[in-house]
Amino acid sequence: MEKGRILEGITVVDMTQYLAGPTVTRMMAEMGADIIKIEQAPGGDPSRNYAIINEVGRSGYFVQQNRGKKSLCLDFDHPDGKNILLKLLETADVFVENYGPGVMERRGLHWDVIKEINPKLIMASISGFGRESSMSDRPAFDMIAQAFSGTMFMTGDPDGPPMPVGQSIADVMTGVHAVTAIGYSLFHRERTGKGQFVDIAMVDSLFHSQELAVQGPSLTGMKWKPKRSGHRSRINSPLGAFKGPEGWIVIQCMEAQWPRFVEAIGQPELLTDKRFADLMGRMKNREELNLIIEKWMQGFENDEQILTILADARVPSGPVLAPYDAIGHPYFESRGAIREVQDPLLGTFNIPGDPLRFSDFPEPLDLVAPTLGQHNKKILESLGFTNEEISQFDENAVIMSGDT
Repeated sequence: MEKGRILEGITVVDMTQYLAGPTVTRMMAEMGADIIKIEQAPGGDPSRNYAIINEVGRSGYFVQQNRGKKSLCLDFDHPDGKNILLKLLETADVFVENYGPGVMERRGLHWDVIKEINPKLIMASISGFGRESSMSDRPAFDMIAQAFSGTMFMTGDPDGPPMPVGQSIADVMTGVHAVTAIGYSLFHRERTGKGQFVDIAMVDSLFHSQELAVQGPSLTGMKWKPKRSGHRSRINSPLGAFKGPEGWIVIQCMEAQWPRFVEAIGQPELLTDKRFADLMGRMKNREELNLIIEKWMQGFENDEQILTILADARVPSGPVLAPYDAIGHPYFESRGAIREVQDPLLGTFNIPGDPLRFSDFPEPLDLVAPTLGQHNKKILESLGFTNEEISQFDENAVIMSGDT
């Protein structure tokens, strides 16, 4: 008999779109939760029409973020639609939303209302600046959060403009933070029987990752301020991306690895060279050290030879991979980090795998993303609506469906 998943029996009402919110419920679906995705009629989640779309109008972006969810396409501005939503919330365990500022309040779906309907419900709200802040009324997307959190300030070449990170890091990190908060809220509910409201801001999620750029200026009275460092570190050396014979290789050599590093590159004399004898010296003379390292690297035929030498010396290093190079790489295959999935409309393709590993659940679930409103009838029947009532909802455009 197959074991129940960690979140089996947990029902989640999912009113999310695009990426931050769907990341939350995607991860919960991977852990076995029953996800009911509420999509605003008539078009549903806007990401259904986003990024790479095949000839039948199916979006790989949408499929990746919404596998394992049931779709109820609902006009929740209609009184009947709102009534359906409230009935779902009466028995749900978790309610997740990431609509813009004021949307839930205008629809009468804010926490003060929801907690009266279901005191045991956990409601997670995801937004750019939080639901309670001096800027809670401002809309935001991923790059706005990257800018406001200082992430863009810290990214790019020293003399160049601030740059965003290459993927939607604010959306995904916020989603992961929200999953954590929901998990602990469920644990708290087990002990107290009470639900609660969880307020997660994209800006906060990124700002939380500033491990040095906040405390450093504070401790030094603003005498030290962080700067963009480009592809090489300003606080350690050698640390950064170095040009190999084929591509780029990142080396991060801390003080403990320095003796092993100079032995590995065949230049043990650097250990007693006054220019590089300690971290301060290596930082002061880092350009000279960088040239020494890259000259050594250019003596090889391929990058793998360099990586093997450094790995044998226990010096942290790795190639700079394009994401598509991960497909077929032994590491990603051994971790299940590349998932080959089947979609009825897109066919077979690859997506990133779930990063969470549980010893009791080694095999990932076989999940499929829904078409628009695919589960309308099934969900409404579970709420006690008759076939006649469901047909009336359909005629009145309270519910809608689509082929993709």
